[in-house]
Amino acid sequence: MKDLGEAAYILGIKIYRNRSRRLIGFSQSTYIDKILRRFRMDESKKGFIPMQHGIVLSKAQCLVSSEDQDKMKSIPYASAIGSIMYAMLCTRPDVAYSISVTIRYQQNPGEAHWVAVKNILKYMRRTKEMFLVFGGSEDEIGVTGYTDASFQTDKDDFKSQSGYVFTLNGGAISWKSSKQDTIADSTTEAEYIAASDAAKEAVWLRNFITDLRVVGSISRPIDIYCDNSGAVAQAKEPREHHKSRHVLRKYHLIREIIGRGDVRICKILTDENVADPLMKPLARAKHEGHASSIGMQYLDTSSFGPPSPILRSFVRQPRTGNPILILLYGFLSPGHSRSK
Repeated sequence: MKDLGEAAYILGIKIYRNRSRRLIGFSQSTYIDKILRRFRMDESKKGFIPMQHGIVLSKAQCLVSSEDQDKMKSIPYASAIGSIMYAMLCTRPDVAYSISVTIRYQQNPGEAHWVAVKNILKYMRRTKEMFLVFGGSEDEIGVTGYTDASFQTDKDDFKSQSGYVFTLNGGAISWKSSKQDTIADSTTEAEYIAASDAAKEAVWLRNFITDLRVVGSISRPIDIYCDNSGAVAQAKEPREHHKSRHVLRKYHLIREIIGRGDVRICKILTDENVADPLMKPLARAKHEGHASSIGMQYLDTSSFGPPSPILRSFVRQPRTGNPILILLYGFLSPGHSRSK
């Protein structure tokens, strides 16, 4: 294996580090420029949010006539979503909800669906210089989770939307926005299902980070914040209630996870729940505020030092599903950890 020295790009992700401010940032501006040119959106208007607040997409907007469907075949709908998805999975949790919604219609997209995809690209054009930033003044590296759900937001099958995000010293390391598998009959049930999904991810994160042996706080339970009091109580209390007796057994796994000390579920105010953009479109001010809270920031790259070296052992690690976690492994491994 050949040591190529200091890394500037990995997997198309640009790497910057500011040692004096104890920050590390990841950006995909070059990749975003590439997909903007590919889909002829490099000279489009710049959008402020990835999906318009209050917009509702459904199968009713899909094309019906064969003539319209033939015309839509020339539109690179699936290719555009796939290209955006790579950025979303790596460094752009702020577009996760928009992708989760628009991907549902790629078999028969209508004009409204294509407009929604173009709006994501317009937003990414405005925000292409954003970094996913980790670090800051905290002396101890810590992981925190947030979970949220929107009740029966899919107008075709009345299923709810789940969202969660986990941060490591202010930057998102794992996130998900997805439609739930079953129909919830209350907001509390939808939030409980979302919290259960987040708890399972927390177990995996805890095991993965424990193996790194550089995050001492991971030995303590990971805090997961939820803004629904009923869901928090239901997760903490191992008892059945007549309003929740029908909930599928698999979602009660969260109680076991809490009981063995892997996570703690905590109440948070709705306005402070940074998972909010992962389950519905928000107005600009709220969207930007939450995005900043999970590490999406503009940085002056002229103040950064040279990119940091990647350990040789880093490239031999198994895939985690999130390239950011792989990169952080290289920077946080022994010899790179500030908490060593």
